[in-house]
Amino acid sequence: MNRRFPWPDERLIRAAQDGDVTSLTTVVTESQPHVRKFALSLCASPQDAEDAAQEALIILYRRIGTLRATGALASWMFRIVRNECLRQVRLLVPRSAEATAEPEASAEPSAEDAVLHRLEVERIAAAVGALPRDQRQVLIMRDVQGLPGRTVAHSLGLSNAAMKSRLHRARAALRHSLAAADPAADPAIDRPVGGDS
Repeated sequence: MNRRFPWPDERLIRAAQDGDVTSLTTVVTESQPHVRKFALSLCASPQDAEDAAQEALIILYRRIGTLRATGALASWMFRIVRNECLRQVRLLVPRSAEATAEPEASAEPSAEDAVLHRLEVERIAAAVGALPRDQRQVLIMRDVQGLPGRTVAHSLGLSNAAMKSRLHRARAALRHSLAAADPAADPAIDRPVGGDS
């Protein structure tokens, strides 16, 4: 717990839930440093973190009445921030996929294809969100946002070689994570049982 900026106490949260505007404003203000710190550790870029923190604080302001246990404010806020960061990744993935789509693939997808695509995007977003922050940042900036390598390296304060190394580790970790979560990618499934191929 951050001693310099403590989380709001339960009495203040209860008053905010009961509609006291001053208490609500204080709860949002006292939560802000924690929310921003968490967003910076989870989101791909400082701008994404700022957006996620802002959205989380708006949700706190609008929906504090839905918080069931006043002692659960921190975990509730962290889940909101995490979901916002993952939502931002999900928004980027379809955009980059559309940019590389072939022109003849412009036919309307079936409902089943749309659901499968959404599930795949969510699976990838969750895997990217689970990467360590340094790997997640470089992967999103380079592979999702499509920024040039030198720009990514400069933005993160890295040499070009260090950026490439970090990107390689991020891609390898993402491939491993996606393969582990996808039984169809398991080579043991492709082998015939009890026979030669």
